[in-house]
Formats: sequence, C-alpha cells, structure tokens
Amino acid sequence: MAPGIPAAMERPHFIGIGGAGMSGIAKILAQRGAKVAGSDAKESATAEALRALGATVHIGHAAGHLADDATCVVVSSAIRADNPELVRAGELSIPVVHRSDALASLMGGLRSIAVAGTHGKTTTTSMLAVALTELGLDPSYAIGGDLAGPGTNAVHGEGTIFVAEADESDRSFQKYDPEVAIVLNVELDHHANYASMDEIYESFETFAGKIVPDGTLVVSADQSGAVELTRRVRAELPALTVVTYGESETADVRVHKIAARGLTSEVTVVLGGKFLTFTVSVPGRHYALNAVAALASGVALGIPAHNLASALGKYTGVKRRLQLKGEAAGVQVIDSYAHHPTEMTADLEAMRGAASDARLLVVFQPHLFSRTQELGTEMGQALALADASVVLDIYPAREDPVPGVTSALIIDAARAAGADVTAVHDKAKVPEAVAGMAKPGDLVLTMGAGDVTDLGPQILDHLSS
Repeated sequence: MAPGIPAAMERPHFIGIGGAGMSGIAKILAQRGAKVAGSDAKESATAEALRALGATVHIGHAAGHLADDATCVVVSSAIRADNPELVRAGELSIPVVHRSDALASLMGGLRSIAVAGTHGKTTTTSMLAVALTELGLDPSYAIGGDLAGPGTNAVHGEGTIFVAEADESDRSFQKYDPEVAIVLNVELDHHANYASMDEIYESFETFAGKIVPDGTLVVSADQSGAVELTRRVRAELPALTVVTYGESETADVRVHKIAARGLTSEVTVVLGGKFLTFTVSVPGRHYALNAVAALASGVALGIPAHNLASALGKYTGVKRRLQLKGEAAGVQVIDSYAHHPTEMTADLEAMRGAASDARLLVVFQPHLFSRTQELGTEMGQALALADASVVLDIYPAREDPVPGVTSALIIDAARAAGADVTAVHDKAKVPEAVAGMAKPGDLVLTMGAGDVTDLGPQILDHLSS
C-alpha cells in the first residue's frame, strides 16, 4: 500500500495550482484524501479536473484565497515574492514548501524512478507510467504533461513504485532520493539559473549522488554531455551502479536498430546478450531512445525485460509531444512542445521522416527571453528543416523583457540558413495566415512551450471554412 498524507500536506494551498508540475502534486494529494486548495491565473481544464477531485480552485491571486487553517503553502520557482497569497502566508506564519519538497514527501517509502535531462523527461516518464500500469503494478506518477490515454498528468496508485519527472531547471531534482535515476541528456539550458556547463554537471552529479544505496543510474551512452557526466560519476561515485543505453557500441543496453514505420518505430535492442524487439507508437529516433531508457530503468527495478518491452508498446503519446490535433482540407495539424534547439531539430526530423514528400509548415513561438538570447541562432537554424515557418513574438512566461532580445534573433538566423520565415506579431492573425499558406497534403506543426498550442484548433477551423 502507498503511504498516506504527510502531516504538513493535510490542508495544502497551491499558488499556481494549474501548472503542470503543481497540478500533479495537488491531484495526488487530493486522491489520497487531503483537503486541497489553490489559485491560478486563469480557468483551465486542469482547474476543472482538480475540482472534480474535490479541490478548491480560485481564479486570480488574492490574500483572501488563503485559508487561515492551511497547513502549508506550496510554491514553484516561478512564484514571485510579492504574490499576495505568499505575503499572506508569511503574515499567518504558514510554512512555505517548494514544489520539489512536496513531491519528495509523496515519494517517501516508495520505490521511485526520477527522470531527468534537458529533453525527453515528460515522454520517458509517461512511457514508464503507461507500461507499469499495463503490467498491473498500479504505480503512482507525476508528469509534466497529460497522457493521451488517461488524459491526466498524475495518479495516486496503490503499488510500490512512484515515477516522477525530475526538474533540473532550478536544481529542485536534488531533493529526491530515487532508487533509479534516469539522465537522458545534459545540455546548457535554463540560463537564468546556470552560468556554465560546469554548473550543469555539478548539479547532475549532486542528483546522481542522491540515489539510494544499491540504486542505479541509467544514462545515455550517445549524448556528449551525458557521456561526460558518466565519466565524472564513475570517478566520484565508484560504488554506484551505472547502466548506459543507446546506439553506442559501448552501451550496456545497446540499440541495434530503429526502423521507422510511418508514425511508429520498431526498436531492436541487445540486452544481456539477447535481441529484443518492440514497437514505439510515436515517430522519431529520439522517442525510440526515450523508450529504451524506460526499458533499462524498469529492468533495473527487477521487471522482466520482455514484459516491459511489450507494455511499452501501449504508450500512445503525451499531449503536446507530436500530438495530432486534427485534419481539415487535407492538412494535418500537429502540436509540439519543443522549445530548445535540440528538441526542435529532433521533432522536425521526426516529422520530416513521417511526412514523406509532404510540405512541413511550422508555427514557432520562442519561450523565454534568456533562452532566446543564448540559443536564438540555433533555433533559427533548426527552423531551416521546415519548408516554411511563421515565428511569433517571445512568450515571456516568468521573465521580464530583455532589451534587444526579440524573435528577430531567430528570424535572422533562420533566413541566413536559407529558411523561408514570416514574422507575425499578432497571434490572432496566425490561423488565417497559416490556412492561406497550407495546401492539401501539408503538415502544420505548432511548436513551443507557451500558448502557441491554442492555435492548432483555430488553424483547423480556418482550414475548414
């Protein structure tokens, strides 16, 4: 049986309860029987889902939303110090708990798998959640995106396994003590919190050092940053079991072949000297490698490889991870969360492989001024993989504008790389513009971590009219 509710979490109040990470923790607590409350900036399907579980969700932020008897206030790194509910918590001496500490408390007493890396965390965590559920292990899980099947990002299960997406962006993944940790890749990102690759490596090394005795680190044998991390970890933590996976000849779980099958992939791995083939129901080499990471981590927990491989075939995707939104006038509209150049390139290559001779049109919304400042050139170069692109203004999220940093940095780089790019500053004009560009047989990809996802249905409406 899974543990109950930590004492501090009996009546939690979440500021920004609708966020991907926050809502997952709130859902699990509500399912365990806690009296959950919180607030968010706007109405959403997530807010309704929380209310259906018995949570109280306020829209807007106000000191009066915080009940005097709240046992704690849960915040993420995005919550600013002048938030009225956070200020009120200080006046009432209500403990403030970071999201990562709240999640760590829910994982206590369970066999946990923590999935980290600059890209692919949500997909890999989701693959594990689906496969373990399919095997009847009834895991708990907290994911940064909604599974396409269950339509939720978090579940309280009665089994002994907890699968969690571990966020490196603010070093909060250092709070967990997993039995198995996965590191998919190590790259310089989150520029507001990390000044160099050395800081990134130090952070991931600390994460690896939190793995429980007799636990396992599962890490890519292909990606250069992950390979360097493996070298450092083996030198500094010689007692830790490290299992590598990938296409490298040195990998412990070696990918022998990835064969594209339209919008699916057939993957063959060599594990323990034996060949094992299974299907991944999403396109692209990077998603296939995510599935191999999930396979390796499940095996590290003692789950038979052939059972897990079969169960991984039941995974059908996560919302916003190359999710088909619909088709109209012979044009398919697909949504991608990719916002880092590596992710953009991977998704564009995957769609190019699935598209055959079809044209690929991209609607890209840059995410964060700091990321655009550091990686805008690489984002523009990635867009050269599309036949044509529309680029929106930067989605600021938690950041204030940076003088001189605009989407023009991306557009200039894209044009220098030979890309056909159009700047559209008014998001409301994008659906009509894209519908005018698209022809039967084309693929339209909305791409970015902001609210660009809202445009997919609107583009479909214009195509249908």
